[in-house]
Amino acid sequence: MLTIGQLADYAGVTIKAIRHYHQRGLLTEPDRDSSGYRRYTAQDAIDLVKIRTLAHAGVPLVRIKDLLEADPATLTAAIAEIDHDLQDRIAQLGQTREHLAQLRGGDRLFVSPEVADYLDDLRRLGVSERQRNLERDGWILMQTASPEDAAVWIAEKRELMSDPEFVALYLDHDAAYDWSPDDPRLPALADRTRNWFTQHHSRSETRPVQNAAIARLAVQSQPGASSPAWDRLAQIMNG
Repeated sequence: MLTIGQLADYAGVTIKAIRHYHQRGLLTEPDRDSSGYRRYTAQDAIDLVKIRTLAHAGVPLVRIKDLLEADPATLTAAIAEIDHDLQDRIAQLGQTREHLAQLRGGDRLFVSPEVADYLDDLRRLGVSERQRNLERDGWILMQTASPEDAAVWIAEKRELMSDPEFVALYLDHDAAYDWSPDDPRLPALADRTRNWFTQHHSRSETRPVQNAAIARLAVQSQPGASSPAWDRLAQIMNG
């Protein structure tokens, strides 16, 4: 006759585990003897070893009770079914790991490879994180609303970023976010911007109208999409 502590040591489990198996109905809980202790038999030890073995093999506790009393054929079939379930879980965990790896890849989880490359180019050019985030979020909305138009527009944006004059304007607009609305550089930046768009008017007309509407909605709805200096710059350009 064994105490619960002796039984736990013999089977290589904790006393807490034995009590849990009692609660789940896997292991019969014996009555207390005259000394107030529960005494376990050799059969209890055998059953506990079986429970431990099945549990360590990954068999759900809800299945163990039936398997303890199963004949060899039933046990084999049940183990095969449990193994199949485990294979499915392993596949799901593999997919989860792939998603986590994509998360470590940053923007590439949320946007197309072309857009991700474009955002990497902006980083190399020294574009602020705020502006890159605005662009990224805008592209997420663009690609969701119209993947075909987004593909056309990203090709155009990559072409524009090959123009040194446009890049200089882009970087100056990015920097102007933090300027004072009374900064004397704003009128000059407005003139340069108007001149560039005048010279490249035919190119800008090829941009799909739907793209422009989606982009404006995407950008204007985001935190950090405007500042006093940018508002003043827009007023000068529209004046």
